[in-house]
Amino acid sequence: MFNPSRDQARQFLIDAWAKRCQRLPATPMETLAADLVDLHPEYHELLEAPDALTREWTPEQGETNPFLHLSMHLAIEEQLSIDQPPGILSAFNQLQGRRGDRHDALHSVLECLGEMLWRAQRSKLPPDGEAYIDCVRRKAG
Repeated sequence: MFNPSRDQARQFLIDAWAKRCQRLPATPMETLAADLVDLHPEYHELLEAPDALTREWTPEQGETNPFLHLSMHLAIEEQLSIDQPPGILSAFNQLQGRRGDRHDALHSVLECLGEMLWRAQRSKLPPDGEAYIDCVRRKAG
């Protein structure tokens, strides 16, 4: 199982974005990561900053961690590509159809994923995939 360190995960996103900016060949996963960064122009300078690997983004400072956000996007893309947990693809397609905008729909799924992970950490139980999908379905309303 692939389990990168925080710095490795950050470096992957930084490198994927650098390859995009320099028009260098990239792996399919790097291309996907760069596509996601492209959707977030507010993160472009952050990924190019010299302190990108070491900087901290905290909710207390009112900041969203761009690496966490982009990593969650990557996780969702992987989930959708293999329909895991089962039913996530159908729920997402329904949500996207209702919203009309894929990126907006992905952000709604991201909220559900974040909530599921928060609940799992808080309860010290495994993530509840069914509750996650139910959250996406509710957003599709």
